[in-house]
Amino acid sequence: MLKDYFIRRALYLIPVLIFISVMSFSLIYIAPGDPAEIMMTSPSGGYDEAAVEAFRIAHGLNQSFYIQYLNWLKDAAVGDFGYSYMSGQPVFETVLNAFRNTLTLSILALAIALVIAIPLGIVSALKHNTVVDAACRLGALIGVSMPNFWQAYLMIILFSVILHWLPASGFGHGTDVSYMIMPAIVLGTGSAAVMMRMVRSSMLDVMGKEYIQTARGKGLSEKIVIIRHALKNALVPVVTVVGLSTGFLLNGSVVVETIFGWPGVGNLVVNSILSQDYMMVQGSVLFVAIIFLLINFFVDLVYVWANPEIRYDRNS
Repeated sequence: MLKDYFIRRALYLIPVLIFISVMSFSLIYIAPGDPAEIMMTSPSGGYDEAAVEAFRIAHGLNQSFYIQYLNWLKDAAVGDFGYSYMSGQPVFETVLNAFRNTLTLSILALAIALVIAIPLGIVSALKHNTVVDAACRLGALIGVSMPNFWQAYLMIILFSVILHWLPASGFGHGTDVSYMIMPAIVLGTGSAAVMMRMVRSSMLDVMGKEYIQTARGKGLSEKIVIIRHALKNALVPVVTVVGLSTGFLLNGSVVVETIFGWPGVGNLVVNSILSQDYMMVQGSVLFVAIIFLLINFFVDLVYVWANPEIRYDRNS
């Protein structure tokens, strides 16, 4: 039953979450340099050993690895990711605020991707092996192959430098759509290319099924056959691709957010790494990983619920 499947999948999350937490916490040890020395170093380049030791004690850095990890994990479980070394602000609140900005951008990008991918995927499948199909496939190939940083710079040159239609970067007041258009298009078109190819492939597979021929034999119009029978079943495997794309969008595109100066999760991670704010890096990576894991978990359940061919046994 779906309930048993849900429980088993939820239990699978536990070891994955533990592994993610270990990897996230280990960043402070993998990264070069001593956080205490970095924070206590003066502008002239020197630091006081007593101040460094006091910093270690205050932040528990003088304890063993597993003690630090258990303390950090205990606090993280209740939403306390510590405080930023640089700003002194709570890590969780900072990451959450950045995630809200990424969420706004991701919703717009996902809408753009779906508006492009589903119609073009359907048209490409229905016009199989025609000029229209070739044009759609070429567009998808370009979308998949084009680096998003290159597309971003081209759009900035065209719409900001030459035409002066849109701001080159920034956040505005958070509700100004003009700042969202270019980064959302860059993110959305990349996802649309992948989704469009999946929709096309799925539609071609469904159109050859026997129940489609049966529906046509009953005298149903081609429009009803496509919308009610073909499209409904063709979109089931597309759910997985949409879910993965949503996960990547919500986790923030580091390159796109950095280029456009959008204060999202990706931009936060880059700035934290450059400033060697290890507590912020730890919290950001853990938060991003959990979001991505939960989205995949939800998509997995939706796919199983929507696809009657999947059995809810131990091998599913």
